[in-house]
Amino acid sequence: MQGTIRLFKFSGIQVYLHFSWFIIAAWQLTQRLHNYRSPIFAVYEYLALFAIVLLHEFGHALACRQTGGQADRIVLWPLGGIAFVNPPRRPGAVLWSIAAGPLVNVALIPVFEALLIFASHAGWYFDAPDTYQLLQAVRFINYLLLFFNLLPVYPLDGGQILRALLWFPFGEIRSLQIASVVGLIGGAAFAALALWSWSIWTGILAFFILSRAIAGWQQAKAMIAAERAAQVPPPTMPQY
Repeated sequence: MQGTIRLFKFSGIQVYLHFSWFIIAAWQLTQRLHNYRSPIFAVYEYLALFAIVLLHEFGHALACRQTGGQADRIVLWPLGGIAFVNPPRRPGAVLWSIAAGPLVNVALIPVFEALLIFASHAGWYFDAPDTYQLLQAVRFINYLLLFFNLLPVYPLDGGQILRALLWFPFGEIRSLQIASVVGLIGGAAFAALALWSWSIWTGILAFFILSRAIAGWQQAKAMIAAERAAQVPPPTMPQY
């Protein structure tokens, strides 16, 4: 939470923006300027990206509250967004809290498809090329976010969905262990891709995935230790 500023509060959920967002936004905008005749549309595209991310995170937070869990913060940062959710420790509650985020992207698909069909029939490709290009870009961003988040790599949504599904047959701890191992493998794959493509962003993403997967494995170990400690009977006190 350090280095964040408050944006607004909705339904009891406070939205924050990390200061690094502005630095990366300035760099990202320079990469998008060539896509439009008017530079302002590059700004619209970047803002639309985070609008979709924000809706995605609100999906997590509001679904978590439906299960009886706690969710009161969302932080936007250069890699997207983080919804601080704490659902009840039940596989169904965790599954719904995580799956609700990608379902928001699924719900947006027919909206963007309808807008693009309307724009095509209205002749915006010729009469308003920047607006048409923006719609295409935002539609692609939504598909990309949906596909990326559903990768079964912990801690991405797909990895956490995998963990929640494994929770039913294997239990809370074992499911977290399996998901963490899959996350480590996925993080290593992203690291290899970063080295092959010399992509800084992919490298940062690989570091994030690996660090959270390691944290997940350590959390599972701590849960095992706590479970064993709870099973140890208290020492017998002498009676006089």
